[in-house]
Amino acid sequence: MCGIVGYVGSQQATPILMAGLKRLEYRGYDSAGLALLNGEGLKVVKRPGKIRELEAAIEKAPIKATCGIAHTRWATHGAPTQPNAHPHTSSAGDIALVHNGIIENSDVIKARLVREGYVFVSETDTEVVVHLIDYLWEEGEPLEEAVAAALRQVEGAYGIAVVSSRDPNKIVVARRGSPLLIGVGKNGEMLAGSDAAAVIAVTRDVVYLDDGDYAVLTPEGYRTYQLEGQEVDRGVHEVTWDLAAIEKGGHEHFMLKEIFEQPASLADVMRGRLILEEGDARLGGIADHQFDLGTIQRIVITACGTSWHAGLVGEYMLEELARIPVNVEYASEFRYRNPVLEDRTLALAVSQSGETADTLAALKEAERRGIPTMGIVNAVGSTIARQTKFGIYLHAGPEIGVASTKAFTSQLVALSLFTLFMARRRHMSVVQGREIVQSLQQLPSQVEEVLKLNDEIRDLAKHYVDSKNFLYLGRGYQFPVALEGALKLKEVSYIHAEGYPAAEMKHGPIALIDDDMPVVVLAPRDPIYSKVVSNIEEVKARHGRIIAIVSDDAPELQGKVDYMIKVPQTLPHLLPVLTTIPLQLLAYHIAVLRGADVDQPRNLAKSVTVE
Repeated sequence: MCGIVGYVGSQQATPILMAGLKRLEYRGYDSAGLALLNGEGLKVVKRPGKIRELEAAIEKAPIKATCGIAHTRWATHGAPTQPNAHPHTSSAGDIALVHNGIIENSDVIKARLVREGYVFVSETDTEVVVHLIDYLWEEGEPLEEAVAAALRQVEGAYGIAVVSSRDPNKIVVARRGSPLLIGVGKNGEMLAGSDAAAVIAVTRDVVYLDDGDYAVLTPEGYRTYQLEGQEVDRGVHEVTWDLAAIEKGGHEHFMLKEIFEQPASLADVMRGRLILEEGDARLGGIADHQFDLGTIQRIVITACGTSWHAGLVGEYMLEELARIPVNVEYASEFRYRNPVLEDRTLALAVSQSGETADTLAALKEAERRGIPTMGIVNAVGSTIARQTKFGIYLHAGPEIGVASTKAFTSQLVALSLFTLFMARRRHMSVVQGREIVQSLQQLPSQVEEVLKLNDEIRDLAKHYVDSKNFLYLGRGYQFPVALEGALKLKEVSYIHAEGYPAAEMKHGPIALIDDDMPVVVLAPRDPIYSKVVSNIEEVKARHGRIIAIVSDDAPELQGKVDYMIKVPQTLPHLLPVLTTIPLQLLAYHIAVLRGADVDQPRNLAKSVTVE
């Protein structure tokens, strides 16, 4: 989950590396550091804390160099201290390495190296790799040979970048289970990054490494190899989004910017994919597999976190409208419990980053069992996008805020498009299909209407800033929204919150309700609205403080709730797109009022690339 950036070329490396780190800080922010080859040796500077701490140290003692690597860390092994910060160096200080991932056999390697006289100064698993490279590096051979030899002994996940004063003006990078790409610049410039945000200021041309690849970067260009030594050609891809997409654009936080980008992101996920006359969806990424999809009798959705909540909504959609049995699995549990995967089952992975380690592992388990795989991802060229047989891109643009907002609603719309596509090929009439298409087309403008409630919700947040606990309740399509609303509040404000099916409240959680308990109830006008009204009555009888999200004037709730937030009406399976946005805004404003860092919540990272 850490951020990696590397540069070799003719320009000064330090400002390029620091700019790349700042664009990657959402991937990790416990500590940061860089290693530079300045012609006189290897210079390493690293600091615990935010990147600004590293920046201050460099400003005091600038280093001129044209080759270097840098890293921003999210801790997995060892606390965020200066010794544990990356880069890690060899005992002689002539090799430096940065790493994202987990080395599973680090204890075994460390014990071996200790017997050989190596001294370790950190608590990290990463340090074993740099010492192993040093141990295996035979005199006269290039750095990449020693790196490849070391990695052939390593078990686990890694994305690494290595430099050495013994083989200067060169960066060696490698990946297995953790994303890494190469940026191909002009005039003898080569870059590396854990995602495109690290290199986009210099170049749009990138090379995505596959698992088991390593590459050598020099001012003369790059060469890619498989770990066994065979040279391969991975090809150059163009990054299509602009640098402005990863800037705040006048907003105080990325999270708020991305909440307000949702009318555009929803329009983008639907662009060119709706066929009104036919009441159908045009999905180029799966169109060639219509025959295979027609034989599907069950779908298993694997995902984590917010994407798992989107998967739950997708389950309800697909079962109701396409009449396909669906199971939604936590990807982290899926491959460890010997799941039943019959013939004619489709494994569908949902992931914003396309790099989520658990989701990727679940896909590989499905593939191992001969099950076709499909992805719904945002990041073009990501590992899951390349691993799956077919899929749907969200086209939502970069999402920098750790708490997912626009990606979640884009996932909901992508799942609705897939549902429409499947349903029209099974039993859904063209009339019903047209109704869904028309409702989808209205969503961006309806979201704009919801966003006009921002000031109202900010004022509402002031009443709850000191709350210790929240309860979120919903039924049917709104139950996953309750889970997502609770997760958002926990992520950014650090207030304990739980989401429940509204009817399950009386089977335990009702014991928690008192005068101090805020209860957010999702109560739009849908087929089970009357049941939710009854649940609100139960909360009111226990003096709970009720915030109701409704889709009309809700006369049945007048005088029964403390606050009412009204969103536009749409089809029941599309209502989650609208009802989730007030919950995003509520979590955001409460967090800001509490002084929390909403873009970089403590202990969290954007892309979970370790198990």
